[in-house]
Amino acid sequence: MLLAKTLRSSTLRLALIWIGIFGTAVAALLGYVYWSSASYMLRQSDQALAMELVTLREVYTRAGREQLIAAITQRMSGGLVESGVYLLADPSGAPLAGNLAAWPASLKGSDGWGNFKTPEWLPNAAHQPLLRATFETLPDGTRLLVGKDIAELDQVADRINTALLLTTLLILVVAAAASASITRRTVGRIESINATSRAIMQSGLSERIPLRGTKDEWDELATNLNSMLDRIETLMGEVKQFTDNVAHELRTPITRLRGRLEKSYNSLREGDAHKSMIGDTIADLDSVQGIFSSLTRISQIEATDRTAAFRTIDLAEIVREVVELFDAAAEEKGGQLNTLGDQRVLVTGDRDLLFDAVANLVDNAIKHGPEAGRVTVDVRQGDAGAAIAVSDEGPGIPGDEIRNVFKRFYRLERSRRTPGNGLGLSLVAAVARLHGAQIETLDNAPGLTIRLWFPASTRSVENAAAP
Repeated sequence: MLLAKTLRSSTLRLALIWIGIFGTAVAALLGYVYWSSASYMLRQSDQALAMELVTLREVYTRAGREQLIAAITQRMSGGLVESGVYLLADPSGAPLAGNLAAWPASLKGSDGWGNFKTPEWLPNAAHQPLLRATFETLPDGTRLLVGKDIAELDQVADRINTALLLTTLLILVVAAAASASITRRTVGRIESINATSRAIMQSGLSERIPLRGTKDEWDELATNLNSMLDRIETLMGEVKQFTDNVAHELRTPITRLRGRLEKSYNSLREGDAHKSMIGDTIADLDSVQGIFSSLTRISQIEATDRTAAFRTIDLAEIVREVVELFDAAAEEKGGQLNTLGDQRVLVTGDRDLLFDAVANLVDNAIKHGPEAGRVTVDVRQGDAGAAIAVSDEGPGIPGDEIRNVFKRFYRLERSRRTPGNGLGLSLVAAVARLHGAQIETLDNAPGLTIRLWFPASTRSVENAAAP
């Protein structure tokens, strides 16, 4: 997994781009070194040939053709035949002296430079070597050629070329390995931060980014992020404490007020208007108490220690209990409440919280469904995980409102005349987050289907052996 992320890393792509640029620059530099080295060796060889030609010409000028022939013969007999090329030819091209049988056809003109090959030079060689020569026409019309076998220069140039290519390849390999190593380290540290971020989103603010003790910029970043998380956790704790204090402080006077109103309500024998007003006041106080209870419940669900109550539970059993609880409410509206799916579906979670979540979904489906409508609760177990789907035949939720309905106190405009406080689906969302479940809203045509999907990773190990 880390390897795949390393290969997809923008750091690696940027490093490869710079390796390409660096490699191109190195190749250009080494190419220049190769060209300059080869040119230098060829220039040195040409200078030696030019000096030799001048020397032989001076012999001709000073002593004539015969002495020139003698000088050429002496040079060839001095052991230079393996590399030195000499030829003195008459105006018709017939050789007068030297180690070539004929004037090379590629060398034309009265003087100049040229490269050529001839089968008579090293006839036993696998490949005919390249010869380089300079030539000129003497005053009596004879033509003088001085050359050299430059195959050795080609070999040296080839060695230089090979060395430069291997050096370039080595530099690129080392640069690529260094880039991959640095990228892998960078991706590893980033992945560590990402893993901690995911853990925080799933389980709360108690997680912290691990430090490696290197005291580098990554450890400094991790330290700063951990300090930020500490501050956020402190602030969240203060907010939670404030919410709990407000709920606690208001619960007692509201309970006392309700008790007094209930006592007055039960003791009244006359004055139906007052009795009705007191009854409405009690109902409002019950609604306020319900809001505080729901807020406290959601706050408790989002606390990190709720996972301590996780056990292996049967979702199908919870669904049967919820359906039994709300069956009368569905019949009161003339509707039906049905169950579908498997008889046994095991997951790991908090039974009370999952019961509340399913109860809220069923309650909403009954409330917002039509008269004589049908509500279906489907619970199933698959290879990918477990799922609970609650479907109704109501008007559904507009697409642009789906995300908002899971926010606290949010209610659709048409639902404001229906009893409720807008916290039911917020509680469902909090329970889903705690259990690592996903919420899906689907079109039931007509109506709406809300499905809680529990990935296979959240299933109990016992479920694997369940029939």
